[in-house]
Amino acid sequence: MSTAATARKQASSFLKDVITGLNASPKYLSSKYFYDAKGDALFQQIMQCREYYLTRCEMEILSRQSGDMAAVLAASGGEPFDLIELGAGDASKSFHLLKELLHRGTLHRYYPIDISANIIAHLEHTLPAKLPGLQMEGLNGDYLEMLQQTRNYARRKRVIMFMGASIGNFTPPEALQFCCKLRQQMLPGDMLIIGFDLKKHPRIILPAYNDAQGITRAFNLNLLHRINRELEANFNADNFDHYPVYDPQSGSCKSYLISLTEQVVEIGGGMATVRFKKDEPLYMEISQKYTVEEIHQMMESAGFSPVRQFYDSKRWFTDTVWQCL
Repeated sequence: MSTAATARKQASSFLKDVITGLNASPKYLSSKYFYDAKGDALFQQIMQCREYYLTRCEMEILSRQSGDMAAVLAASGGEPFDLIELGAGDASKSFHLLKELLHRGTLHRYYPIDISANIIAHLEHTLPAKLPGLQMEGLNGDYLEMLQQTRNYARRKRVIMFMGASIGNFTPPEALQFCCKLRQQMLPGDMLIIGFDLKKHPRIILPAYNDAQGITRAFNLNLLHRINRELEANFNADNFDHYPVYDPQSGSCKSYLISLTEQVVEIGGGMATVRFKKDEPLYMEISQKYTVEEIHQMMESAGFSPVRQFYDSKRWFTDTVWQCL
């Protein structure tokens, strides 16, 4: 599919998903659309926030334990493997593992996959210069569709990475379904590295989604600006307030935009009209937290066998390694 055709398909899906979500009861927007150029930049700022511990925890794991992780991935022997990263972002964390795998000669090719074309263009421009000898091909699009595409390139062993607690962007039933779909695309001997944010005190978790600088608020509201710009809508972002909540029993941290007034929004240049009541919530995203036991139950139910768990020094976060049998 050509670049132009891909862009048209993505724009059509964006419009359809937005109209579907805003006509649902309760209303919602898909968090996968947060990441336009401005959204990418805002999320980079979020990761630097004092309150946002997740990036620091996972960076600690990968910067200090990439050698052990690379040894685990290579333990099965055989030819060099392909490393496929779902939601690669700026690759600042996976950089450490890529460097270690190149040093050991166990990496054949790196395939970063991201919904953001800006991110893929940035990685293709900068990463080979930082890692001489790296063979890579960036893929812009849906995770599962692009993952399927990589199966057409070669039949060598594949290691799939899904880092940054991105699995937390699904509810637990959705996460299980996603992992089952991953397993269906993998062959015996393939491996999966997946990051999970662990349950901990609510006073640690909630501020990570409500930073004092208001960057997370701007990140959520930016999706309304993107819809205005790309889908000919007329959201007034000043008419919405950012509101996150965390339930320590379920481990569910959710973000909403609350309508501050009764209002009407047009989408698609009048294609659809959406009415908001005063104080009506618009569901934006979830960040699910897990116990170690819950992680094992889900991953084994999806058809994976545990290999190794890596933790940060506070045991707030874990990167887990699994294998298909």
